[in-house]
Amino acid sequence: MSTSLARTADGWWAVTPTGLVRLGLPATTTAGLLADPAALAAAIEAAHAAGAQDAVSAGSLDLLSPVTAPARVVAQAVNYRSHATDSGFDPDAVPPAFFRKASHSITGPAGDIIRPDGVGFLDYEVELGLVIGRDLPVGTTVTDEDLPRYVAGLVITNDVSARQIQLTRTQFYESKSYPTFTPVGPWLTLVDPADLQRLETLRLTLSVNGEVRQDRTVADMIVRPARALTLLSRFQPLAAGDLLLTGTPGGTALTAPSKPMEKLAGLLPPATKWRLFFQRQAGNPRYLYDGDLITATIATDDHALDLGTQRTRVIGKSS
Repeated sequence: MSTSLARTADGWWAVTPTGLVRLGLPATTTAGLLADPAALAAAIEAAHAAGAQDAVSAGSLDLLSPVTAPARVVAQAVNYRSHATDSGFDPDAVPPAFFRKASHSITGPAGDIIRPDGVGFLDYEVELGLVIGRDLPVGTTVTDEDLPRYVAGLVITNDVSARQIQLTRTQFYESKSYPTFTPVGPWLTLVDPADLQRLETLRLTLSVNGEVRQDRTVADMIVRPARALTLLSRFQPLAAGDLLLTGTPGGTALTAPSKPMEKLAGLLPPATKWRLFFQRQAGNPRYLYDGDLITATIATDDHALDLGTQRTRVIGKSS
């Protein structure tokens, strides 16, 4: 059965039916929190046994990301069939691909996404985040059966992306690593084997100013977590507290041009091609603008497994 935790500047909290109850653990990092499972389990049990007088509402607290930096933040590219189709790829032929994000891009679940000066064409990508619970050495093979050994918890993430930088400079790292470009939380939902068997039923939903933009379940995912961790561990070790973003469904602002347009663009010099492309994209209202409110949720339809609700607002750096 899943248990959700929250983090503030004062420490860690358990999410209980009556509100948030302080855990009273000394851990200051996610890795430290996960390092002693017995102490964590005892603190969670005590929190759930506490009376209503010990609980506070989540809205009264300034929640921080439950994944602390520094940490390795790795993401899967084009890992939902719907996103592959939107991007102009054959979902059955997309090769597994990974990229890194700077962990200083991590921010909390209710703060601002700060658009850097001169950076436009901001896009959203709601993603299921896997929080690693123990060392994953290079060469590890992960199966569905032993996935619970390595995945301690799940989080909502938003892989905010500056598309003009990403495409014109082929810079995934820069375009996705500005400060505040990885909102995480609100909860770190600790999961057991039964929860992980239900991953396919988790629904990822993202709306902008109340308009639903993304809405798919994990069943749409191409490379599932066990295989993704196996492929990643061919060259990248992971440790407790590290974060794997597992891809986003279709519905992002950026979509591929039609095939005839794509062929025509291939005949143009790169600078001309991208200038014309972003001239057309300038009329796309789905990109993020200053003042936009982004709401992201990940939960099963029956809410038996619910990672909470993330609300962030886009602001200009000078705001």
